[in-house]
Amino acid sequence: MDNSNIYGPQEEPKKEKKRGFAGYFFSGLAGVMIGALLVWFLLPSVVTNLPTDNQTESVKKPTQTQQVSVDISTEVTDAVEKAAGAVVGVSNIQSVTDFWNSSESTKEAGTGSGVIYKKEGGSAFVITNNHVVEGAKKLEVTFTDGTKVDAKIVGSDIWTDLAVLEIDAKGVNSVIEFGDSDSLKQGESVIAIGNPLGLDFYGSVTTGVVSGKDRAIPVDLNNDGVVDWQAEVLQTDAAINPGNSGGALVNLAGQLIGINSMKISESTIEGIGLAIPVNSAIPVIEDLEKYGQVNRPSMGVTLIDVTNVPAFHQKETLKLPEEVNTGVVVDEVVANSPAAIAGMESYDVIVEMDGKKIDDMISLRKHLYNEKEIGDELKVKVYRSGKLVELTLTLVKTDTL
Repeated sequence: MDNSNIYGPQEEPKKEKKRGFAGYFFSGLAGVMIGALLVWFLLPSVVTNLPTDNQTESVKKPTQTQQVSVDISTEVTDAVEKAAGAVVGVSNIQSVTDFWNSSESTKEAGTGSGVIYKKEGGSAFVITNNHVVEGAKKLEVTFTDGTKVDAKIVGSDIWTDLAVLEIDAKGVNSVIEFGDSDSLKQGESVIAIGNPLGLDFYGSVTTGVVSGKDRAIPVDLNNDGVVDWQAEVLQTDAAINPGNSGGALVNLAGQLIGINSMKISESTIEGIGLAIPVNSAIPVIEDLEKYGQVNRPSMGVTLIDVTNVPAFHQKETLKLPEEVNTGVVVDEVVANSPAAIAGMESYDVIVEMDGKKIDDMISLRKHLYNEKEIGDELKVKVYRSGKLVELTLTLVKTDTL
């Protein structure tokens, strides 16, 4: 038996096994090293893309909106702050009869605005419009905090559309300050405060300017289609809507310069609000407080502005001199009135009272109502058939001018 054949084949497999183990070992070691190198190279980019603590926190906590409170004051805000507390709501409560069972109940017929102008003793006094309180069985005044109190009418005047109410002074903390409406300038800023469209819009504020002064607006007092009166008003473009009636028109000093009264409402007209000048309202307020009505001196005539008379009749009927184009025409003279007793006639043209020029009915009423008292003498100059005539009237109380 050949020994080389016995041992040779047995030795060859052992050598192959040793080489396989070493190969696997070194191959694995190389793989580990390559993997470690790859991790070492890739680790910085992975770390860079990881969320930071701040980013993690921002994901957990949503960003809050920053708010900055700034106290902005203007002349308008200052004026409103001063005046708004004196403006109140006025509710007109009327009787309602059920036709079927003849029972009577009360119902709010409408709402308007008013202005507290005086606090005396245990009472406070509110100025508003006559049409706001007209026909009321009961009146309620609403303060800025929503408190309601009963009110009673001290007096009212249909001619100027003004009324004075009295309420309990308890809870009244603000009283308006009167301004001077005669000193207003056209274009001057004004503020309207009131309750348009009812108490849901309580204390609304609108701004504008004085659009015009000494406007005369025809008024039909008894709704018969005939003009009974020429209301003297201020014109403003501050928005004045139903419910604003009786509210305050104030200047930038927060002073009352007008009582919001009405608004011309036509499809072709925009931004014409009207208010009663406070200088015209004060004498009425004083009379209403004292007498419950307005005691006006009267001449006993009906009048027409010369500017409303056609040029033909100014020349041919009135026989006015060419240089005279303003004044007030006497239309009718009431029998046994001061004018009749003094000898005034129809078609006389009034151009002067007590030495003051009279251009129209506004200036005539201002002089008659603001400067004169019942029982006073009034010196009047009129053109009659082209000639100047002087008359002296002793004023009395009647229901006409």
